Amino acid sequence: MSTIELNPQSVTPQPVASQLTPSAMFLVVTINPGAESEAKVRELCADLVALPRAIGFRDPSARLSCVSGFGSEAWDRLFGAPRPKDLHPFQEIRGVHHAVSTPGDILFHIRSTRKDLCFELAMRLMSRLNGAVTVADEVHGFSYFDNRDLLGFVDGTENPIDEAAVQATIIGPEDPPFAGGSYVIVQKYLHDLGTWNALSTEAQERIIGRTKVADIELDDSVKPSCAHNALTKIVENGEELKIVRDNMAFGEVGKGEFGTYFIGYARSPQRIEQMLNNMFVGLPPGNYDRLLDFSRAVTGSLFFIPSASFLEEVATNQAPAENAPPKDGSLGIGSLKKEAVSE
Repeated sequence: MSTIELNPQSVTPQPVASQLTPSAMFLVVTINPGAESEAKVRELCADLVALPRAIGFRDPSARLSCVSGFGSEAWDRLFGAPRPKDLHPFQEIRGVHHAVSTPGDILFHIRSTRKDLCFELAMRLMSRLNGAVTVADEVHGFSYFDNRDLLGFVDGTENPIDEAAVQATIIGPEDPPFAGGSYVIVQKYLHDLGTWNALSTEAQERIIGRTKVADIELDDSVKPSCAHNALTKIVENGEELKIVRDNMAFGEVGKGEFGTYFIGYARSPQRIEQMLNNMFVGLPPGNYDRLLDFSRAVTGSLFFIPSASFLEEVATNQAPAENAPPKDGSLGIGSLKKEAVSE
């Protein structure tokens, strides 16, 4: 495999810091064994930027987007060296409760104001990858009332926005070969709503650290040190280290399964890992997040989000010679562009 070299000044990130939407789909897949599977994934990489644009053209106001990330093992199989410096498998955490580590080679985080566009894009992606991947987890997320989770609290209140969101999520000079990239950790949490709803509102507020109706942070004089928002606040050298959360509610009434899909983007995975360690182990150890008494993590994966520029260069730099662009002067435009025209 040849090395992809990009000019950091001309790199375009994936839409990591985009405005949140009321609908989302989360697809975590594993790559099947064999060179053919890997080649099919690499072939799709170059179209991961254009495909959402082609489908989203039907309704630009719906803001269809897709962020694609790759796990540690998948990176070695698909792209080889060099590697993003902080990419590694998600490490399970065993404290009072357990943060599990589950398989995941590729994450597709699909967002839109329209559920049908999310579904259409997911179908196109899986059609292109037919036979090359196996779905490990699929979640259809939705915005619940006024941006609340199924526990009844507003989710994502402290998210940075605009330039602050870019600064929190997009890699800069700390890893020049991968400038414009990002990291993401995803976990699926299942809630014990019956037990949670049996608590008083005041007890719930002490666990979360915010008021339920008005969404106001509790004063430090009354907020427990084990409150969720106290343990997930990371301060380094006097500066709070932010992440961008795009959590979504999900559920299946027939199965009695309800939960929150946690997805956190950051320019370094360490800040999210520290949050999770504080939650599951405690700060100090034993002073864990009481929310975990009612909410159980059933998945956990870490992915690197390469820049859009990197993805667009994959086919050119790493495709087998027989798939190289024609040398007869034609543009050699790929199948995606033909597909977009036919639509």
